[in-house]
Amino acid sequence: MKRIEKDSIGKKEVPEDVYYGVQTQRALENFPVSGLTETPELIYSYVTLKKACAEANMRCGKLDEEKGEYIVKACEEILGGGYEDQFVVDVYQAGAGTSFHMNVNEVIANVALELMGEEKGDYDKIHPNDHVNMSQSTNDTFPTASHIAIIESSDALHPILDSVSRSFKAKGEEFQDIGKSGRTHLMDATPISLGDEFLGYSSAIERAKDRLEDSKHGLLELPIGGTATGRGANTPEGFREIVIERLSDILDRDFQEARNSFELNNSRSQMADHSSSLKDLASELIRIANDLRLLASGPKTGLGEIELPEVQPGSSIMPGKVNPVMAECLNMISFQIVGRDSAVSLANQAGQMEMNVMVPLIAYNILDSIKLLINYLPVFEERCVKGIKARKEVCEKNLKNTPALATLLSPEIGYIEAADLAKEAMEKDIPIPELARKKDILPEEKLDEIFDQDKMIENKYRD
Repeated sequence: MKRIEKDSIGKKEVPEDVYYGVQTQRALENFPVSGLTETPELIYSYVTLKKACAEANMRCGKLDEEKGEYIVKACEEILGGGYEDQFVVDVYQAGAGTSFHMNVNEVIANVALELMGEEKGDYDKIHPNDHVNMSQSTNDTFPTASHIAIIESSDALHPILDSVSRSFKAKGEEFQDIGKSGRTHLMDATPISLGDEFLGYSSAIERAKDRLEDSKHGLLELPIGGTATGRGANTPEGFREIVIERLSDILDRDFQEARNSFELNNSRSQMADHSSSLKDLASELIRIANDLRLLASGPKTGLGEIELPEVQPGSSIMPGKVNPVMAECLNMISFQIVGRDSAVSLANQAGQMEMNVMVPLIAYNILDSIKLLINYLPVFEERCVKGIKARKEVCEKNLKNTPALATLLSPEIGYIEAADLAKEAMEKDIPIPELARKKDILPEEKLDEIFDQDKMIENKYRD
């Protein structure tokens, strides 16, 4: 069964039982691109914004009280869940997000009509544009809803990052007394503690989380009220202030008015800044995952200094092979986030004149990147980080045999003589401490002091 709806282009059939309308139907036909629809976070943020706008329009005396109350009730109904399948527009859609915005307006209007006891599509009573969208434009509502959704999603990520950081810190403390060869340029370097490596991973994640938190502050500034071009056309006096006040109350945030409405209508720099912080986090995760894969490589012909938990067989042909699959998955997720930031950067600079029409791509990439991390990092922490074991005997063997130990002698015997000793140790395959003793380089007690493991791996800057 179909119903007939009309927009400014003409009439069109819409399935009778759906809550969306004619403009959403056109978008379904125009943009059958990916099958991906907008995230629940953006849907709920948009509907929350629409509720605040209806309340503001009523307080300003612009929206009929009865219509306004039904719009508010419809928003609350949608926020209660059960309507997610009505938001059907593809994430790759009309510029600025007009298609998805109208999807939201139409669903709210038809839910409100149903609550009134009226038929869906009877827009004489409540109209998607005239009433639900009163005092608004896609150009100020889509970025406003996106800011809200990103803040809410990012908040959910932060405790996960805290937990992952704590798990790496716990491993760092567990491995604190295990000495090993450091590596720079992937070549042997002066001794370190395996624990200090893991404490470094913990600190890097914590710092990336702090940068992400800092980048959220700019998103608290909202472009709502700028309407089409930033000058607030068709808005009543006080509308913007009331909307921001209501959003702050509903979501317990300190939202702020745009410092400059024209800037916030045409610039998406705050969103791009958050995307960049996500990229920085992803880059750190890539580096850490790569280290874990290298440290666990082998088990006989690689570094083999740590063991990662065995979570599944690693090969369809090689029996007994186990791969670092959890770290590999983290790599792939992080690569995707880095790539998405490139798309966000291109979209951010693609705005022209009074608006940026690429905001749907920016919002989707950021929100889905956050979702990937929220979904996977707890699994990575539980099934990889917490189960990492040190192969102490391998670490200490490598520490004993590294020619980089000659560095510890250079303050006593000079760089050139230490370099000659390192070459001789490699040629004869003799550990530096043993060769130094054979050659009687320094008194025995001095060599004991220099090559004492606790002293070799001592971190002068450890808390």
